[in-house]
Amino acid sequence: MSNPIVEIFTSRIGKVNEGGPSPVGNWLAGSIQEAKEGEIKVKFTVRKDMTNPMGTIHGGIISLMCDEVIGMTCFSLNNEFHFTSINLNVDFLSAAKEGDILDVCAKVVRKGRTIINMECIVTNESGKLIAKSQQNMVRTHIQLR
Repeated sequence: MSNPIVEIFTSRIGKVNEGGPSPVGNWLAGSIQEAKEGEIKVKFTVRKDMTNPMGTIHGGIISLMCDEVIGMTCFSLNNEFHFTSINLNVDFLSAAKEGDILDVCAKVVRKGRTIINMECIVTNESGKLIAKSQQNMVRTHIQLR
């Protein structure tokens, strides 16, 4: 059985995200690299307006990238209800600077009826681990369909 959400994501592979339903996701301007149910990979370029005074990517931006891709991954499950974040834990392991290209890959660890546990890995082009995160999403009462 096909998944219409994954089909939408797949149709956007390689294209810069703009005009999507998430204004902050549009600002991040990532491009989907891979999309399947329960796993999404997005590529982002670190811009000057994403850096801190030291010239490296701001931790809040890394957290935002993780949260955005985790949200997309949760959406890829084609749930009946909206899910929302109840926590986000990020470990910042290496720095990235303006111009660096980051791959942000999120996947489902465990899907329950009301809680979905997700993880996300951020690497640079050479595969160096920049950050990793874990997040729980909770089902709301807002129906998607």
